[in-house]
Amino acid sequence: MPDATPTEDEETAADGRTADYETASLEELEATPHATVFPDAEPRTVRLSLAADERVPTHDHPGRDVLIHVLDGEIALELNDETVALAAGEFVRFPGETDVSPLARTDATALVVLAPRADD
Repeated sequence: MPDATPTEDEETAADGRTADYETASLEELEATPHATVFPDAEPRTVRLSLAADERVPTHDHPGRDVLIHVLDGEIALELNDETVALAAGEFVRFPGETDVSPLARTDATALVVLAPRADD
């Protein structure tokens, strides 16, 4: 797992504040198929790795907006009653109340961002 603490090389903003940041590498996360990139941090960011023909069961993410960026491979993403075909380099965004079920058409890796929705 990546070190999720800010590094000693923190930058100082023009107004004198220290910029807090975390870094991670997707390669460091390869051992875990559904690795959380920055544990206990928002927005929740997950590296999703699926073997060809592997499916994630239907689920939702209430109260969040979801962004999926396919890094490699091809995914057929079931969104409610529709299927969206995504290939490497493509993105999809949808409300977390949508029923979602990814199916890998080939070995595939995606970055999933689950952003808390601001109170209306």
